[in-house]
Amino acid sequence: MDIKIVIIGVGEVGFNLVKALSKEKFDITVIDIKEEKCQRITNTMDVRAIVGDGASQRILQQLDMTNIDYLLALTRIDEVNLVAAKSAYEMGAKKIICRLRNTEYSHESAIITPEQFGIDYVVYPEKAAQRDIENLIRQTSAVDLEEFKNGQINMVGIKIAHSSPLVGRNIKNVELSNPYIPHKLALVIRENESFIPPKETIYKKDDIGYFIGKAKDINEIQRMAGKPAFKVKNIMILGAGKIGRLLAKSLQSDYNVRIVEQNFEKAKKFGKTLTDTLILQANGLDIDFLNSENIQETDCFIAATENEQTNILASLLVKHYGVKQVILHITTTNYFKAVRRIGVDAVVSKNISAVNEVLKLIRSDQQDLPVSSFEDLNVDAIELSVVQECRYIRKKLTIDQIPEELCIGAICRNNEMIIPNNHTEIYAEDELLVITKEENISIVEKLFQ
Repeated sequence: MDIKIVIIGVGEVGFNLVKALSKEKFDITVIDIKEEKCQRITNTMDVRAIVGDGASQRILQQLDMTNIDYLLALTRIDEVNLVAAKSAYEMGAKKIICRLRNTEYSHESAIITPEQFGIDYVVYPEKAAQRDIENLIRQTSAVDLEEFKNGQINMVGIKIAHSSPLVGRNIKNVELSNPYIPHKLALVIRENESFIPPKETIYKKDDIGYFIGKAKDINEIQRMAGKPAFKVKNIMILGAGKIGRLLAKSLQSDYNVRIVEQNFEKAKKFGKTLTDTLILQANGLDIDFLNSENIQETDCFIAATENEQTNILASLLVKHYGVKQVILHITTTNYFKAVRRIGVDAVVSKNISAVNEVLKLIRSDQQDLPVSSFEDLNVDAIELSVVQECRYIRKKLTIDQIPEELCIGAICRNNEMIIPNNHTEIYAEDELLVITKEENISIVEKLFQ
């Protein structure tokens, strides 16, 4: 029986979520107040669409909520999401996931909490983007960074420059010639297409390679790839919006942080609350202003205004002036692959971060395995324990006999982290981190469960 999902709000988050889930066996209904958004969905995907207010009881009563497995309230308006969640809860929806922008609801002293509305899980897109950006700041020269096993294992994305010592060499050769830098190349993005690389894959210029290693070895992996990390001291954030403020509040005690905000009232208002951050009221695209602030001495520039055209232009401008690390935030997810190639160091989207978070929740529930989905990479990360009676153990297979569509990135054995090589053995009760495409998750289960 298909899992029934209702998605209220099909903006960037809702649309990309439907696009990901519609590839699987889910019975999906979307609700949006704008007819053109519903048409966009139904013209490209096999889902049911209802035009109307997702917070309206009359609209929700068109569905038998007692049969709904997941109700996702994903509009841009917190109040609509809360009302829709409460109505669906009272009507019998089984699990409710809600998108909220206002982080006050998560405070310990909050008078109104998501639990009072029957909400099982809250997604805060801006907080998700803040977390992703902070990871990149703390691991410079990377285009992406994901953490596993409570931060003990990292997957770091590195763009392979033409000067990289890896260019022209294959994966197997690089692993053998760097025995003291244990790593696994789990994923390659080449010409906007991602794939799990076979061992004979040759590194090429402009590849983005995703390397898995122990957290303590990531700096050495970056150096091996020709992109050594550097120390960040001075940070400039363009835009005092939600993401900019969250970043400044979190970073101001460890770095010299400046926020550039063009709106005078906004700059004045938040200058009083961010006491350890210098807020400058100026146009971040003004070259004279950037020169007066010695932009070339900035270690990290984060373009986080609510106008992505401004973000893109500002990022290119400061990169030209020699800023070491430029992080660009975008909201239109269709731009994601294109802007990766324009010369900035890293691209982050609060919408993609939110989609990945929701996909992880739903897929982990359905697979009975912890599954982290990375929609921007078109890949999943699965964490599972090897069962004694599994096919791998019964058939006495070796790590070389594992299908190339699966990458065993790390093994946790008796609390020890192991980055596997060709001679590594896998035992019952080992905890594996497997990187693969969504369609191959069943192969992982058959092999190790």
